[in-house]
Amino acid sequence: MARYSHVLVGYDGAEESERALRWAAEEAALRRLALSVCHAWHRPVRIGPLHADVTEISERMGRHVLEHGIYLAEEVAPRLQVCGRLLTGPASSALLHCAGDAALIVIGLHGPEELPLGATALQVASRADRPVVGIRPGRAPAEGRAVVGVDGSAGGHAALAFAFEEAMLRGWAVQAVHGAWEPALTAGESELSRYADADLVEREAGARLQRAVAPWREKYPQIEVWTSLWLKDPRRALLEAAEGADMVVVGARGAGDVRPLLLGSTSQTVLQHAPCPVTIVHR
Repeated sequence: MARYSHVLVGYDGAEESERALRWAAEEAALRRLALSVCHAWHRPVRIGPLHADVTEISERMGRHVLEHGIYLAEEVAPRLQVCGRLLTGPASSALLHCAGDAALIVIGLHGPEELPLGATALQVASRADRPVVGIRPGRAPAEGRAVVGVDGSAGGHAALAFAFEEAMLRGWAVQAVHGAWEPALTAGESELSRYADADLVEREAGARLQRAVAPWREKYPQIEVWTSLWLKDPRRALLEAAEGADMVVVGARGAGDVRPLLLGSTSQTVLQHAPCPVTIVHR
């Protein structure tokens, strides 16, 4: 079993990253791990005789941002062991470089209806080899519920594992969601014909959902679990279930995604539009 030493969070001083930092500090305290705060500053383009001075100022400003992030984390969890990492270059590269033995990576996101996903969020969620949690603004959750997407893929299995682990830490219930309507892109003619029978689709999909969840019910008997099967696009099913949830967890790539993709269409859509924290889990 992998041994982790810390939770890693990216911090740049913006409101989005401050929310992510506070969540990460709480998560690290719950997991009894250290917190690593990572800030990346950009080395300025060479501008003649002033280059050395400008570079020094840029680095100093980056250090101030990092020190403020450490201060905020210690404010959230005074007993937490917090360390800072100051690197140069793109934020996504810095976070991936610092991941090491991190249990997970935490990043800040814009609101679900604002700008498209930034390069940092998309690259980290796509390329990380561990769970990536995106924290965005929204109303305070009140339901104590983690939503997890179930589709029978290896990524879906990993998402179930993370969702139950997080629910155990935070005292949440788990809602396992499966959207069964459109067949996979790789389906053959015989499989496509089965989708004409909605009742058959519902029975078979429901049985798969129950089989997927059963081992986790047994492992975590103290967690309240319920399953939701909807005959609709998985993206719509997950976004509807995410309303009022504390977190939605999805595999990086689902059963119907094209193989070369690092981040599937469902995970990208949920990361962009879900109103609550989103966790992308890789196999």
